[in-house]
Amino acid sequence: MSGCLSIVATPIGNLEDITLRALRTFRECDYVLCEDTRMTGKLLSHHGIKATLRRYDAHASERVHEMVLEDLAAGKRIALCSDAGTPGISDPGVLLVARARAAGSSIEAIPGPSALTAALSLAGVPGNQFTFLGFVPQKKGRQTFFATLPEVVQPAVCFESTHRIMKALEALLIHPTATVMVARELTKLHEEVVVGTPAEVLAHFQETPIKQKGEFVIIFRAT
Repeated sequence: MSGCLSIVATPIGNLEDITLRALRTFRECDYVLCEDTRMTGKLLSHHGIKATLRRYDAHASERVHEMVLEDLAAGKRIALCSDAGTPGISDPGVLLVARARAAGSSIEAIPGPSALTAALSLAGVPGNQFTFLGFVPQKKGRQTFFATLPEVVQPAVCFESTHRIMKALEALLIHPTATVMVARELTKLHEEVVVGTPAEVLAHFQETPIKQKGEFVIIFRAT
């Protein structure tokens, strides 16, 4: 009998943001594939769970994929999680899920936290449509990415890292009348949401450099 690959969403900050089903899955699985064993180890330890952890990230080798598929074929139950949020949503996991499905393995979703939906819930964006653009390109295509944002009819949502958030906000100045919402450190102690024109949002973070650190979600609306 084929095993089961469980795609488990984990907290994006607050360790209490995890479902009972996710905790049970971690307890019952044969092992956990995780982006960083230290991060997942901290989460499981917080909830009193002992589990075998194995590294699985965006650079996983072909041999790692073959090993997982062999274990699934042998009937093992395997949990897959990323450092935070839902695997496969701008996180590792897409390739493994595709390979497991092609091999006929059972796959289940253990839904939970996502920075995307958390940010949208705070945005107050009218309507029920949006366009998710993932992480802003680091180099190639970055200038075009910002220049063409107004072409997106729905509100555009993207992720940006602490190392590039200020450059991203500066790039948005070419759209002076747009509305920008920046959600920072969602579910964490210093959670913050800033809304305004690109210039207003940029000024906010320039005035308080400490707030330039963290994980960021940007929601852009052309006006």
